[in-house]
Amino acid sequence: MSVLVQQDVIWEVHDNFQKQTYRNRYHICTDQGLHKLSVPITHIGGENGRQKYRDVQIENGYRWQLQHWRTLQTAYRTSPFFEFYEDDLAPLFEKQFKFLLDFNWKSLDFLIGALQIKFRSERNSIYEKEFQKGEDHRHLVNAKKTAPFTFERYNQVFGDRHGFISNTSTLDILFNEGPHAIAYLKNQSLSYA
Repeated sequence: MSVLVQQDVIWEVHDNFQKQTYRNRYHICTDQGLHKLSVPITHIGGENGRQKYRDVQIENGYRWQLQHWRTLQTAYRTSPFFEFYEDDLAPLFEKQFKFLLDFNWKSLDFLIGALQIKFRSERNSIYEKEFQKGEDHRHLVNAKKTAPFTFERYNQVFGDRHGFISNTSTLDILFNEGPHAIAYLKNQSLSYA
């Protein structure tokens, strides 16, 4: 999110969907420490091969949204700003979405509104193996790799138990810092150390 706040971005929607990315998962802090939530997707597999990110469908066969919402409520109910954003966030976990990209776009709409930032909504029209315009940050979607940035500490709900947990969902900074979240995101160093 710091990259989005600090730079213009073009959204990659034409590449092949890759497993274990932030496209269908996010990390939050709970009383047990780092907690990983995943949006279940329908795997096509077999002779169909890979599917484009824009075509990935959500598996709505079980109530994953209810599970995610209850987990967020449990984790952040005591945070300083959860109640302030709760009513605007709840619809994401009430309406079913067919495509992962649609859910992600609505999630981004929520974050953009909550952070009160301008948003460049340009999407690419074709996949480019070598990115031609500006810096290529597509590798940042990989949830298995350590973030290449060092994030400044801020107060987290369970920080007294687990210390600072870095590189969590933007929801974590939003619920803990509220209107100060935007300043935090703008001030993070994006240099690859």
